Order: sequence, then structure tokens, then C-alpha cells
Amino acid sequence: MFSRGSERRRSGALARAVALGGLCLAMLALGGCDQDQKWHAMNVSGSSPALAFTMTRAEDGKEVTQADYRGKIVLLYFGYTYCPDVCPTTLTNVASILEKLGPEAKQVRMLFVTVDPNRDTLAALKEYVKNFAPEIDGLRGTPDQLAALARRYRVVYSVRPETKDHPYEVTHSSAIYVFDGAGAARLLVPSLASTTPDIKGTTADLKRLIEADHPPGLLTRLLRLV
Repeated sequence: MFSRGSERRRSGALARAVALGGLCLAMLALGGCDQDQKWHAMNVSGSSPALAFTMTRAEDGKEVTQADYRGKIVLLYFGYTYCPDVCPTTLTNVASILEKLGPEAKQVRMLFVTVDPNRDTLAALKEYVKNFAPEIDGLRGTPDQLAALARRYRVVYSVRPETKDHPYEVTHSSAIYVFDGAGAARLLVPSLASTTPDIKGTTADLKRLIEADHPPGLLTRLLRLV
């Protein structure tokens, strides 16, 4: 025969066991959600090379490499400052995404690599990216550095100098590569310059990568299930 004190202890133990069981189920649910969640952009994990480059940053004139951006989610985009529509539209949409990320935007850097270094001086690049967001860095490389980086990610670009019969012409791919904090290629955003860019989906993808590098506390994750 049990005393009331024993019954209370048994009741407390049972409550703790139920709570622990619920917590375990919640953790399993979180793990399942993470595994089943689909990306909005194209998943290129394991099929594209890690981030690697050497270029000059327009902001401070410093030679930088991928090591300078370790720990950040990096967006790699090729364009040029004289671009009439695709580049400004893309950067405007990226700025909108960064704004939606709020304080988490500090974990992101976009690298705007000019494919037209003949006209895009460091000063011009610096002023250009300032028009969009502080998290965007303009990068300028030598012809060899640019060609090597474009070749690494199968990016197509061309510069056709002006002639008496043809105006100065530049073409380039509009896709954006996304790398995680360790520099691994994770996503390819086909274009943010379309008439219907997936702002919401791209924001969600970046937030997911940020949280993978800087995971929120368990309590925060559990509250999101409510």
C-alpha cells in the first residue's frame, strides 16, 4: 500500500515522462520537417564546386578570396554597372530579400562580379552597389581571374567593343549561385530579373541556410510548430 507522498512522487515522475516523451516527439518532428523540406531554388549540392576566387573588392581596394567570406551565406552574381535592366532589377530584388531577412541579413553577402572590367572601375563599382544594399560587394578581377571564375561555374559572358557599325555590347548569365557558410555550393537561383521573381521562396531558402549555420535554440524551434 502506497502513501500519499509516494503517489505524488509517482504522479510527478509520470508527468515528467510524458513531457519528455512529448519533447522527443517534437524533436523527431523537427528533424522530419528539416529532411522533407524542399528548396525553392535549384539544389546543386554536390554537383557544383565550392566557392573559390581571387579578386579586388571595390569597397576598400583589398584583394579578397573566398576565405574573406567564410561563415557568410554568399550569393555570386555576374553583371556590369552599365547594364540597362537585368542587373538593376536583380539587385533591387536581392535588396528586397535582404530587407525581409531583417537582422539575419548580416549573415549574407552578395558578390557582384563585373564582366566588364574595362569600363567598371573600382570607384564605379563601389558607387553602383551602394544604390542597393550594404550587404552587396562589388568585385573586379583581371581578365584571367574573371575568366577562371566564370569557367568554374559555367557562366557565359561576352564583351564586344564598339565599332563604327556596332555599339558596345555586353552579355552575361543572370543566374545566382548560393554558397553556405563553409563555402559549399548549395543552390542556383535561375533569375531574379524575371517578371515574377520568387522573392518569398528565395528569402525562405536563405533563411534556412542561415539557420543551418547558426541554429536557433530548441525552444524557438518548438514554438514555430505551434
